[in-house]
Amino acid sequence: MAVVCIAMMLTACVQPAAKTGQSRQGVEFAPDANGLAVLPSAQRVDFGRSPKGVIPALTRELGKPKVLGLTGCPPTITRRMQWNDLELTFTQERFVGWTQGAATAGTTCNSIS
Repeated sequence: MAVVCIAMMLTACVQPAAKTGQSRQGVEFAPDANGLAVLPSAQRVDFGRSPKGVIPALTRELGKPKVLGLTGCPPTITRRMQWNDLELTFTQERFVGWTQGAATAGTTCNSIS
């Protein structure tokens, strides 16, 4: 719920296009060791958040994600989604990892499918 509120509050922010996870409203999702920083604010989408909040917030800002297969994923990963070059992994109840290019954090999959 907090992620949805954060994304709604940030829709009024307009910034120049950034190269990493740039949204329709100028909000940038910048991956880091704990999840995603929501720039230019101090808000965050940290590991452990429910997919029910994370996925709609990113979809609203970044557009419809590509649903990826689970090949190469640990058995705990039940969902794998990609917005542009940002891939997120989820268990049934939590956001647990991201991959962007060669960089990763959290629990991720070994191959793109």
